Amino acid sequence: MSNAVLPNDPKALKAILADRDEYISELQEQVRWLKAVIHAATSERRAKPNANERQYSLFDEAEAVAAEFLKADDSTVAVPSHTRRKRGRRPIPPTFPRVEVVHDLPEEDKTCPCGSPLTRIGEEVSEKVDFIPAKIQVVRHVRPKYACRECEGVEDDSPTVKIAPMPPQVIPKGIATPGLLAYVLASKFVDGLPFYRQERMFARLGLDVSRSTMCGWALRVAEACEPIMGLLHEEILSGPVLNLDETTVQVLKEPGRKNTSKSYMWLARGGPPGKPGVLFHYSPSRSGKIAEELVRDFSGYLQTDGYAGYNALGEREGIIHVGCMAHVRRKFMDVLKSGTKKRGTAQEVVDLIAQLYGLEKQARQAGFDADRILAMRQNQSRQIMDTIKALLLERGQPTPPKSLLGRAIAYALGQWERVETYLEDGILLPDNNLAENAIRPFAVGRKNWLFSGSPRGAAASAALYSLVETAKANGLEPLRYLHFLFEELPGVKSDDERRSLLPQYLAPEELV
Repeated sequence: MSNAVLPNDPKALKAILADRDEYISELQEQVRWLKAVIHAATSERRAKPNANERQYSLFDEAEAVAAEFLKADDSTVAVPSHTRRKRGRRPIPPTFPRVEVVHDLPEEDKTCPCGSPLTRIGEEVSEKVDFIPAKIQVVRHVRPKYACRECEGVEDDSPTVKIAPMPPQVIPKGIATPGLLAYVLASKFVDGLPFYRQERMFARLGLDVSRSTMCGWALRVAEACEPIMGLLHEEILSGPVLNLDETTVQVLKEPGRKNTSKSYMWLARGGPPGKPGVLFHYSPSRSGKIAEELVRDFSGYLQTDGYAGYNALGEREGIIHVGCMAHVRRKFMDVLKSGTKKRGTAQEVVDLIAQLYGLEKQARQAGFDADRILAMRQNQSRQIMDTIKALLLERGQPTPPKSLLGRAIAYALGQWERVETYLEDGILLPDNNLAENAIRPFAVGRKNWLFSGSPRGAAASAALYSLVETAKANGLEPLRYLHFLFEELPGVKSDDERRSLLPQYLAPEELV
């Protein structure tokens, strides 16, 4: 306790003690929350209610509300009934080649004790999965040379020896084929395997490929892909909705900065409906100017979290700023994670948000188009949103502003106008999870490779993450897409040809 002299006035003393009690309560709450962050599960999924509790599942309640809405609509769409997954082993896909091994009886055992030969009446088949380890092969490019015997010794400016040109390569004069490049880069940027681990894996196969060599390949490939990165950016800005997000990354050798400084990997996701694109962009800064560079002259819905760097963009003419309900919910989940006994307001808000997502789930499962989603939100979701806002306004005044609950309420009310914008258009989602899900593989990979060795390397990583995440967003297998791209890219000449190589314009069966 402080050594300051306490006042003799009982009222003043009582006020001081009340302030100290409130401060102690806030500190205790923060300690509980930090313990939960360190030790508790990070998942924000809500546990199913206990069978003994007299509380219905909030998602079930939302389903009931949605069912009433469907019943009231003349053009109802039947929601498929719940089906339980069949127990047991999943079937092995028929696309894998089959090798038959027949286990037959010896000839002497194919005779019945009565002396008659046994007749084959069928067979029993059991399938087991085998794995053939990776193998290294060398592709020899042989180019015959031709010369004219009659012209030997004749002084002439024309060439006397002819040879077929080498096919264009994504890395000219490099030893890596498109297949090897695709494998190495997919291993890092899809599976999160750092180059030093891949170096050891190749060593076990008897091939000496250093991590520095693989870094060089990544840099050269990213430079070769620069023309289509610009086209990808254009595609992303051509859609009606643009999602932005950012996360930290440590980059070494940045001019004028310490190696421990924080840099940022920005992400933009958008594009025409059904053809999403994902663009990563490295920058040492988290300034809103970087967001402006990504957005350029975009016009439409811009969906972000509550970071203040996006505020200026939301005020630009032609842009409607949409907030993120997931971030609002996360603040109240922090209150619940802190273990506070006063769970009422936070729990009520989380439960009401669960009803909103329950309605979204029902609409998605029923296959609603944008117009029907909009109608559902106006008739059902808006009422729930109004209830949440009224609750926040009512409970916000008596809640200490520095407590976790006070901060959660302040954040929600500060973002409310943007968050409820999703109610105005059926093409919008209530949260920015599309961007967060796209940037998550980068955050997971960062735990393995820890940092980028240089700004050039960080920019190359941004380009390669853009390609693989755009491929995944369009239902393409990233390894096969990279292989296809590295085969085709060196031979294209025009922007139209390059645009046709973007994942948005390819089907899985084209990736041979």
